[in-house]
This record gives sequence, C-alpha cells and structure tokens, in this order.
Amino acid sequence: MDTTINVFVALHIIGIAALLGGFLTQLEPMAAGEARMVPAMLHGALTMLVTGVILVGLNQADDQHLNNIKIGIKLAVLVVVLGLVYVKRDDEKVEKGLFAAVGLLTTANIFIAVLWT
Repeated sequence: MDTTINVFVALHIIGIAALLGGFLTQLEPMAAGEARMVPAMLHGALTMLVTGVILVGLNQADDQHLNNIKIGIKLAVLVVVLGLVYVKRDDEKVEKGLFAAVGLLTTANIFIAVLWT
C-alpha cells in the first residue's frame, strides 16, 4: 500500500509542478498584460484533483489519520483555482489580478500542504 500511495504522491507533485510551471511561464506576458491560461495549468489542476481524491481514499483504506479540515481547505482552494483556469482557458488575455490570484492560491496550497502538520 505504501508504494501505491507514494506513486500517487509523486503524480500529485507532478500536477502541482504543471500548474505552477504553467503560471511561471506566463509571468513575463502577465507584466505586459497578455497572460493566458496555458493547457498545462488546466491539466495540472485536474491531475491534482484526481490524485488528491485518490490519495485521501488510499490513506483512509490504510487506516491513516487524516486531517479533514486541511484536506477540505486544500480542496476548496484547488476548486477555485480549477474554476478560474477552466473558465478563462480559451481567453486570449487574462486580467493581471485574476491571473495573479491563480498563482497566489496555488502557492498558498503548497504552503498549506507542507507547513500544516
């Protein structure tokens, strides 16, 4: 069971890397007001959602203690990010504030995962 959980943790990290990496590639265009939601951001957010749900199920099946409040907050933040990315995915340009919010919420989700023990 530990190996399976670790595989999904790695996939979850790949998802956050795609989401954050897609955001970081658009920092220069964001400064010029031409940022857009790239496909990597959508795919990364979806990967995070799917692997996160699977991880919760696997950890519950393994009788691990879960912090449901932490999981709920991370899920809420991810759903907001996913909603923003999904709705704006076809727009040629995204407002700076909205695009920055995606990056800040993604970074906040990382800090919640790492620092909340």
